[in-house]
This record gives sequence, C-alpha cells and structure tokens, in this order.
Amino acid sequence: MHFTSDAKHWLIGRALRSDRLGETLLPKRIALPVFASDPLSSVAYAPGEVLLVLSIAGVSAYHFSPWIAVAVVVLMFTVVASYRQNVHAYPSGGGDYEVANTNLGPKAGLTVASALLVDYVLTVAVSVSSGIENLGSAVPFVVEHKVLCAIAVIALLTLMNLRGVKESGKLFAIPTYVFVAGVFIMIAWGAFRGIVLGDTMKAPTSDFHIKAEHQGLAGFALVFLLLRAFSSGCAALTGVEAISNGVPAFRKPKSKNAASTLALMGTLAVTMFCGIIGLAMATNVRMAENPAVDLIHNGAAVGADYVQNPVISQVAEAVFGKGSFLFVILAAATALVLFLAANTAYNGFPLLGSILAQDRYLPRQLHTRGDRLAFSNGIVLLAGAAGLLVGIYGADSTRLIQLYIVGVFVSFTLSQTGMVRHWNRHLRTERDPDKRRHMIRSRAINAFGAFFTGLVLVVVLVTKFTHGAWVALLGMCIFYATMTAIRKHYDRVAEEIAAPETPSDDSVRPSRVHSIVLVSKIHRPTLRALAYAKLMHSDTQEALSVNVDLADTKALRQEWERRGIDVPLKVLDSPYREITRPVIEYVKSLRKASPQDAVSVIIPEYVVGHWYEQLLHNQSALRLKGRLLFTPGVMVTSVPYQLQSSEAAENRSDDSWSPRSQGRDDRAPGL
Repeated sequence: MHFTSDAKHWLIGRALRSDRLGETLLPKRIALPVFASDPLSSVAYAPGEVLLVLSIAGVSAYHFSPWIAVAVVVLMFTVVASYRQNVHAYPSGGGDYEVANTNLGPKAGLTVASALLVDYVLTVAVSVSSGIENLGSAVPFVVEHKVLCAIAVIALLTLMNLRGVKESGKLFAIPTYVFVAGVFIMIAWGAFRGIVLGDTMKAPTSDFHIKAEHQGLAGFALVFLLLRAFSSGCAALTGVEAISNGVPAFRKPKSKNAASTLALMGTLAVTMFCGIIGLAMATNVRMAENPAVDLIHNGAAVGADYVQNPVISQVAEAVFGKGSFLFVILAAATALVLFLAANTAYNGFPLLGSILAQDRYLPRQLHTRGDRLAFSNGIVLLAGAAGLLVGIYGADSTRLIQLYIVGVFVSFTLSQTGMVRHWNRHLRTERDPDKRRHMIRSRAINAFGAFFTGLVLVVVLVTKFTHGAWVALLGMCIFYATMTAIRKHYDRVAEEIAAPETPSDDSVRPSRVHSIVLVSKIHRPTLRALAYAKLMHSDTQEALSVNVDLADTKALRQEWERRGIDVPLKVLDSPYREITRPVIEYVKSLRKASPQDAVSVIIPEYVVGHWYEQLLHNQSALRLKGRLLFTPGVMVTSVPYQLQSSEAAENRSDDSWSPRSQGRDDRAPGL
C-alpha cells in the first residue's frame, strides 16, 4: 500500500485540495495548445488526404485542390463563427451536448454525446498513429513495433493529463507553438523564394508520375471524387468543438476568452492548411493511395520498399532543403504535435463524461475529480478505448482516418440546429431592440452553420460509409444504447429507493431481532464477535457453526462447554461439506417462520495488511456476505479483528496521507 501510494504521487504528483481548483484554470496562451492542438496539427495530414483521393484520377485532378481548400476554409469559418455563439450562450461547458439536450430534447442530446465520445476516442487513435508513422520514417524501431509504441505514447499522454490540465498545458504549449511558427516560416519563405526570388522549388516526388486508377473521370464520377476529397480535407475541422466543451477550464471572463481562442484557432488552421496546399502545388508534390504500384519513377513503379512521406515533409524539404536546421526542427515539431493533438480529446472527453455522469447517463465515478483535480476516471477510460482501437487497427492511420469526421459533423449539425431553436425561444420574449438585432444575427449564423454542416455530414456519410465510416456509426449506436440503459437503471433505482411520504415496511421497527454469530473455532475474533452480539441486546442470540469435519465439530463443542459460554451453539449438518448453502437455508427458515422479524448475521473477519494475505483469509466470509445480501430482512455485520500486519499497513497509510504529504501549499495561511 505504501509503495502504491508513493508510486502514484511520483507519477501524477501530490493531491490538490478542492479549493485550489481555480489555480488549474487556463489563460488563453495555454488554452490554445490544450484545446486546439487537434485542428492545428491536422494540417500535417489533411492536405495529404485531399491529394491522395484526387490521385485516383491522376495528377491532372490536382488542379482541383485549391477549390477544395477554399471550401474547407469557408466551412471552417462557418463552424468557428457558429461556435462563438455557443460559448456565449452556454458557458457551463456542456457544449454541443448541452445545446442539443436543452433545445432538441434528450434523444438529440444523447446522439450528440455518443458522436462526440466516439470522435474523441478516434482523435487519440488517429493522432497518435499518425505521429508514430511520421516518427517511424526516421526511427526504424518505431515502424517495426507500431502498436507497442503507439500504446506507450497513449500511456505517457495519460500520465501527463492525470497530473492536471494546467501542467499538461505547459508541457504541450512549446511544441505546438514551435510547430505553428515553423509552418508559417515555411509558408512565408516558400512564398518569398517563389514570388520574389523566382526560385524553382521541387518536392522529392516532383519527377514522379501517377498511374491513374480511373482515367478521364467526368460527370457524376468526377463530382463524387471531388466530394470525397473534400470530406477527407474536412479532417482539418476535428477538435473545433472541444473549446465549447471546455469553457469552464478557461480563466475569467470564460466565454470571451473561449471565443477569442476559437477565432485565433480557426485563423491559424485555415492559413496553414491553404499555405501547405499552395506550396504542394508549387513544388509538384505527388501522392498516391497505393504508392508502391501507382507512383511511377523513371518508367517503373517505386515498389513496396518506397516510403511515402507526408505532404508537409515533402514541402519542407523543397522549401528549406533536406537535412537543414529548419527542416529538422519542423519535422520534429510535426511528429511531436501529432502526439499532443490527442490532448484535445483528453480535455474534451473527461469533461463531457463528467456532465453525462451528472445527468446519470454514465457511471457516477466519471463525475468526480481525482487527486490532481482532473477527471481521472474519464482520462483512464479514454486511454483504454483508444489503446484498444489502436491495437485492433494496427496503429494504421490510413485505416483509422476513414472512421473519422462522421461523429464531429453529427454534433456540429445538431448543435447548430439547437442554437437556432435557442434564439427562436429567446426572441419570443425579448423586447429590447439591440438585443433582438444581436439574436437575429446570431440565429442567421447558426442557421447557415446548421445547413452547411448538415450538407457536409451527408457528403461524408455517402463518400466514406463503405470506407470505414460505418464503424464510427456502430460505435455511436453502442454508446447511445449503453448510456440509455445506464440512465434507465439509475432512474429505476432512484424510484425504488425513494423515501415514501407515508410509513412503510422500511420504517416499521421489526418485531424481534435474531442475532447469529458465525463460528468456525474459538479464538480471539470469535470472542470479540460474541461480545459485540451481546452488546446488541437482541431478542435471541445464538452461535452458528457448520459441521464439515466431525473431529473439528466435536472439539468445538467441548471447548464451548469447557469455557461455559452463555450463548447457545447450534451446529448445522453439511453432508457435502458446504458452508454457504446450510447457513443461507437456515437464515431463510428463520425469516419464513417469522417474516416480521429481522435477522442479524455477525461475521468475525481478519484484517490483514497485504493483498496476498487477503487471498489466504476471509474467502468463506466473502461468499457468505455475497449471498446474504440478496436475502430480504437480513442484516450483515462484519466484526474486524486486526492482525499485526494490518497495524503496520495503517501506520504506513497514516504517514503517506499526512498533511505534509499533500503538498507544501496546504499549510494554514501565515505559516
């Protein structure tokens, strides 16, 4: 126990008092990397996803990529503008779930919650897998052990977040800002070289040719291809909703700071996305869904040994030069920020889980904060689900990314539809002209957002369903069904245990109380249990033993008589050497004979100090208690007898939880 406590303190830090919650709130400079690292880092793979899809029609289809980028930009600004209305209207941190639940009803709210939970799990799996693949191009060991390395990164991120939001935010801020700065320097230097200096920059794949899977696409086939490329580019929008879910984590004024962070995040993300797409076109980057076969170099396919580097890596090589200082810095920051992008989910999932637990849709353990004032149970649950997904899909980001985006656009669409109803409801009662004008403008923004994101949702479902989106939908259905069942269980239990206004059987005093002390042999624990039973002043008292060995039973009777114990001893026969069944049947017979009476079963137990000692003691008592708890009218009481090992464990526990161990700031003021 002492070792476990010390290890926990070493890994996640000393426990924090509840009144120090305010110290974990985030300023905007930390909130940006904490909540926006996902959409910011998506520029490392979203442009590549667009080019991969377009490559199906050959390199000639690449000229559509700027138009797809424009569509993604319009969508990003629409979503950001819409969510700025959300954070002002609903600053409590419920985000899309609260908006949909309040305005569209519990079913819509639960649908949004299911979509977001799935998307958060996928965010961790996709971001970590993509980072592993980027790192693996430089470190062969990582490629050879992709799943193991990905799970190790998830475990590290989990520990960092268990230490608390503010501390993890400081750790994540530096690489995120280095990445953003590196991308902007690359865009600016590339534009300067191309426009001002007139340099010809070539990506390492600029001399490659693409073998088109479908030549000369036109009409509906071309439209479908462009829509699929657009839906892949929408990966740049994942994580936008995390800020609206995380408003309570911001410093005051919370809504204003969250809205400012949203605007900054949107501006940075679309600028980087468009800049990388533009440089990819200028440097003639070539990508293919099946590079081993479809990429042609010097008249032959590149083969299975070829490693296709991400678009951002190829552009950086063309702009900075392979192996240059800025190239290495950007490559390292890209790999690291992809790992840290998962932090968006580590902040969104536990917060949403806490709100859902408060509404009785998830286990109540997810509602409370842990030692470091983080939602520890939610963090661990997210890590477990993401690790399982990484294991199933082999940490392959290409396969995982097909599951992506569906959930986030479900939540986008329902959230913005809910906001339209929110403004309609308030406009019916608001009479102030200035406030009405503001509400009408906000409603128009949310209405356009609902229409646009709904349209994109249809596109994503149509173009990605057979490529893996069905798995995300299945996950949403599983979450929805599970949370519905949990809520029904909690509601049923609450109704069952509610205190009635009139007297009931639960408040009526039993006619009599029968105390039964379970006895195996006479020793100190037995004597203590008998003494406690006498203190109860029950109507009847008896000691109960089960005859599983004739010699032991005879010795017990003789010792009982020799000591002159004034509690009658009853021995139950057990031909099959069972202990639990005879006791249960005897207790039930007492209840059947006198249903108005209560039976108090007193069980002496050893208290030991080590887990392995627990395996050697109290097993019969555990089985008995488990069965007796299901018997109406029976009260089960444990009478503990502390062995020496338990006293040593208690002393260790007291030492580990002394006031000093909780942190030096827990002293009284002025000391």
